[in-house]
Amino acid sequence: MTTPKVAFRGPVEVVLEPGQYYFCTCGQSRNQPFCDGSHKGGEFTPLRFEVSERESMVLCQCKQTASPPFCDGSHHDLED
Repeated sequence: MTTPKVAFRGPVEVVLEPGQYYFCTCGQSRNQPFCDGSHKGGEFTPLRFEVSERESMVLCQCKQTASPPFCDGSHHDLED
């Protein structure tokens, strides 16, 4: 599998309303951390997740997290 592009070397805190969301797994989206369809034609697919009530979340933008879509601090281990 191809390694995803690092979109940003840190997380982003977002407040999400109830609904479905699609997390970008390829790192190509211009709408980080969410999918904008930039993965089309490649091997990545977005990760669908649901929010049941208004909630603040810290989402990964480096695409290296072991618990997508949430940041697990993996950006601290990235090489320069």
